[in-house]
Amino acid sequence: MGDPFIRHIELLGYEKRFFPSQHYVYMFLVKWNDLSEKLVYRRFTEIYEFHKALKEMFPIESGEINVEKRIIPHLPAPKWFDGQRSTQNRQGTLAEYCYTLVNLPPKISRCLHVVSFFKVRHDDMNPVTDSQIRKPEVFILPKDAKKNLSDITGPIVLQTYRAIADYEKSSSTEMALKAGDMVDVVEKGESGWWFCQLRNKRGWVPATYLEPMDGPDESEEQQPNYAGELYIVQKSYTAVEEDELTLKEGDVIEVIHKLLDGWWVIRKDETTGYYPSMYLQKAGEVNTSTKTELRNRSAPPRRSTIRNAQSIHKQGRKQISQETYRRNSKKYIQSKRNMKGRFQSKSSVITEKNEQEENKPKVQPAVPPRPSKDLILNRCTESTRRKIL
Repeated sequence: MGDPFIRHIELLGYEKRFFPSQHYVYMFLVKWNDLSEKLVYRRFTEIYEFHKALKEMFPIESGEINVEKRIIPHLPAPKWFDGQRSTQNRQGTLAEYCYTLVNLPPKISRCLHVVSFFKVRHDDMNPVTDSQIRKPEVFILPKDAKKNLSDITGPIVLQTYRAIADYEKSSSTEMALKAGDMVDVVEKGESGWWFCQLRNKRGWVPATYLEPMDGPDESEEQQPNYAGELYIVQKSYTAVEEDELTLKEGDVIEVIHKLLDGWWVIRKDETTGYYPSMYLQKAGEVNTSTKTELRNRSAPPRRSTIRNAQSIHKQGRKQISQETYRRNSKKYIQSKRNMKGRFQSKSSVITEKNEQEENKPKVQPAVPPRPSKDLILNRCTESTRRKIL
């Protein structure tokens, strides 16, 4: 297969670590020619030393002999003290540096110096930690910033979740979990599949296998909306549990509760039940290749199907029963019908009154009395007074 080389380097963000002392490391996702992807951590001082050595190896390409022939990108020297602000502000420069580096001629981008620096180290797989010291804080670049490096602003602090049970992955894009694993959530998808990282591993995990560390309640979860939002079924699904609905492609339904685990409560006529959100599309929205690809995956498992769930929370968050959904939904539909009925009867009464008023003969206006002679002489103009004299 030949010597390994790097296809792409993506800056994901940085970590603030507290052991052996407070410092910052950048996180890189390195994609290799064998299609593997590895997560590596590097301090900026390390990156700068690597950069200086690279310039010495290629003096012509670094502009040491002729500045006009320089193709190796510039990299500013580290500050005497690198704090969080300088670490954050340097991300745009560093992301652009990595992009340029892997697109240099092969004699530079595939040289042993570059390949060795970005290879996975022991510390990347097992970062030095101490149970007595605070857990590292992770900051991820916003998605939009990765598309346009000049728009890099503040980072996103990742949330930490705990696995409540073992999970065996079923595809290469997923990540296996053991009960008790602490994962950082990079992206929460409406489908119920969340993109997470665990040390040097990254992949999709069902949200049902994760619980927040702060408590059983999920503040991000919306309240039920019994007015409903119109959605169209893009993929058929046959109910497995009693509280699920069986629908076929093309059915029009109303979503009344969007839940984070990807199983939404929907209403079809007056029937309610759970349905995988990844198989639904909002009415009026255009189909995209990403959505089509997502629907080819299986729906995430329901929490009720997870065996031996080891939750750290004694009481689960309050869940609405399906009977409550049905009862409240019927109340809403009935009140809506009543309002519509009252509006129609009221409008018919108004129409009837208007018709009656239109059919009545119109009353002619009364002829005003002629003003007296004295009134004309006192108030009218000279020409009008002459007419009565």
